[in-house]
Amino acid sequence: MSIGAEIAAHLPFLRRYARALTGSQASGDAFVTATLEAALADAELAEELRGGRVPLYRAFTKIWSSAAVESEMSSGESMGHEAAAQLQLGRITPANRQALLLTTVEDFTSQEVATIMDLEVSEVEDLVRDAIAEIERESTTRVLIIEDEPLISMQLEDLVRSLGHEICGTAATRTQAQESVKDVMPGLVLADIQLADGSSGLDAVDDILAIGSVPVIFITAYPERLLTGNRPEPTYLITKPFQETTVRAAISQALFFGSSKPLS
Repeated sequence: MSIGAEIAAHLPFLRRYARALTGSQASGDAFVTATLEAALADAELAEELRGGRVPLYRAFTKIWSSAAVESEMSSGESMGHEAAAQLQLGRITPANRQALLLTTVEDFTSQEVATIMDLEVSEVEDLVRDAIAEIERESTTRVLIIEDEPLISMQLEDLVRSLGHEICGTAATRTQAQESVKDVMPGLVLADIQLADGSSGLDAVDDILAIGSVPVIFITAYPERLLTGNRPEPTYLITKPFQETTVRAAISQALFFGSSKPLS
């Protein structure tokens, strides 16, 4: 198999990680592109990427980290809106969030994350613990769950409440989701893609976003159907079956970067 084919198999998931890390598809894709360009320009790096996901994510991390450092070094210079936004993003995306995303959303072991981030395993474990503690300190918000499987919906409800958030509604169809937001606008939405009556969770979310801005976490058994690069992709995408730590990490990221409405 060619290097290109090997990398291509991992790209959808690296792009997912990059979006969650940076908070936007455009910024995440820019860092992924820079990583690939670096590999094209460096035969040794390109050969290292034959080793699978770990060296690919390690190469991405080096690109992302060096860009953040450069932004901080140039903080005294005159910058445009996008450069200023990237500088601020670099400051508010600490290593503990990176470690948590790698161990939960991307399902790397602590040893693999240590290799990716060039740290000791004990340091990675400390970062993850710090990130979980930070999640517990997040401002509470109202959460709408759009999910047609009752057991999964109940599991999500219990998880959301355990984090101190309030359930403002549950919906199994697009119509129910529309009804749920008539009186109370959520500060966060957890949405399945395929709903009970054949309607789409994507359409249900579009209805909500037409009313107001709110962070959304999509949950699906078929993430590859959305990670195509052919359309704007969700920043936060969780694969079924999911681990609770994965949902916790996604909620933290979504509220951290999003415009959720806190409880009054």
